[in-house]
Amino acid sequence: MSGTNAAGVRTPSPWQRLSAASGGTNRWVVLAVLCVSLVLVALDATILHVAVPSVTEDLRPGSIELLWIVDAYPLVCASLLILFGTLGDRVGRRRILLLGYGLFGAASAIAALADNAQVLIAARALLGIGGAMIMPATLSILRQVFPDRRERALAIGIWTAVAAIGAASGPVLGGFLVQHFWWGSVFLINIPLMALILPLGRWLLPESRGSADGPWDVLGALMAAAGVLGTVLGIKRLGAERRLLDAEALLPLLVGLVLLVLFVRRQRRREQPLIDMRMFSRAAFSTSVACIVLAMLALVGLELIAVQYLQLVLHLSPLETGLRLLPLTFAAMAAGATGSYTLGRVGPRTMVSLGFVLTAFAVLLLTLMGQQDRPLLLTIGFILLGFGLQTTLFAAYESMLSEAPAATVGGAASIGETSYQLGAGMGIALLGSVMNAAYRPGLMGVPGVSAADSAGAANSLGEAYQIAAHLGGPAGASLYAAARQSFVHGLHVTLLVSAVLLFAGAVMALKLPRTMDCGAAEEEAAEVRLPAQAKGEARPTPVEQAG
Repeated sequence: MSGTNAAGVRTPSPWQRLSAASGGTNRWVVLAVLCVSLVLVALDATILHVAVPSVTEDLRPGSIELLWIVDAYPLVCASLLILFGTLGDRVGRRRILLLGYGLFGAASAIAALADNAQVLIAARALLGIGGAMIMPATLSILRQVFPDRRERALAIGIWTAVAAIGAASGPVLGGFLVQHFWWGSVFLINIPLMALILPLGRWLLPESRGSADGPWDVLGALMAAAGVLGTVLGIKRLGAERRLLDAEALLPLLVGLVLLVLFVRRQRRREQPLIDMRMFSRAAFSTSVACIVLAMLALVGLELIAVQYLQLVLHLSPLETGLRLLPLTFAAMAAGATGSYTLGRVGPRTMVSLGFVLTAFAVLLLTLMGQQDRPLLLTIGFILLGFGLQTTLFAAYESMLSEAPAATVGGAASIGETSYQLGAGMGIALLGSVMNAAYRPGLMGVPGVSAADSAGAANSLGEAYQIAAHLGGPAGASLYAAARQSFVHGLHVTLLVSAVLLFAGAVMALKLPRTMDCGAAEEEAAEVRLPAQAKGEARPTPVEQAG
């Protein structure tokens, strides 16, 4: 919003003059805008979950197509975060962010009007591209605007609480829309939100860039994207086919792993790498990244299965399902809001470990769920699950950003967001595969049901209900009962696998620092100010640099 006078000199915008007058205190307003951006992305990651049964009934996707409808968004987003994160370092993070808003809105319209599974998958992939353009900027700008670790911890606490608000709003809002309109309306909600944030972001957000030394490694960015997609695609197909020697699963998995290894080697050799791999030699950084992956793996995979349980086993409406999930997300909001205080008192190691243990305990408690509704048990389990996971995510994010040098914050933000989205996608793939593997055997050999109908019922619980209704009579009743029982059994197996992973995360978190060291952050902030002060110059705030 800056103007230009007759001599071609840019005049400061009102926002830039306000920033200069307030001594940079508008970093909190910048944080507010970044949090709205996060709501946009977090909302879309969860709002579709309660609409899955309606999508299944309307579009009749296969089991693989249904998985892709849900996780095409997080997987495509994860694969492109490094590409767009580093591109934003070169051409401007705000510029990429605003382009992401536009693409997100257009893709939402396509998804809402999709009339088959293929179009919906493609639209979800476009949403993933838009999300990949949006997400790296939020953390990198946050790290830049808040150099002091104590303030940054508070900002990250607010940031993670807002993410929980987006997650909380998604199921409830999605349930309301599906119940009163149609499943496509869950995507239309993105459009007014984007229409609000796009002009606000253009006027309020500071433009920022990272180091532009050397050429941008386009080949490396494409290798990383293809490597992530190939690896997760292979895992998805292994889970769906349940054959370790299946060529369609092994080929993308091996190609993806090879590309990731080549990407790492390429980055280590380059003078100006996309990602400074030396960060992973720091135990605190690498451990934080691994904890983010594990926490998101548990959260998203369990949430998707929980939604199916609430709707298809307990027969709750989409709106009732969203309301049942509110305790989980409100507990997550509380954990984010109090995270800064807790981190300062107990330190990263204890906070992450206890978060994992609390989550594992909640998961084990939820194994008491059966075919009958137990509201109190579900509420207690979801509260413990939300608080434990958000505690882990907050402390892991804060440790990761604080461990990364200021000069490589863009790469660190891309790694953090890639871990977040990759963990979400792999949670759906891995836990969904465990669920399918435990669910399918119970549908074989049901009296009066043909092999073909049994195979169809084994694809999903929703499809089993449809086949049972079509069969009718004793055979239909037997298939219906067997499908419900098998789903609950698969849910219990999946919860036990999740608990094992969470306990492993608690042990892994012991590598994190015992205390929250704020001295290094203060020295870093001083170093950022010293060069300008040494020249007798006033160092501009990030917002002033936007001009």
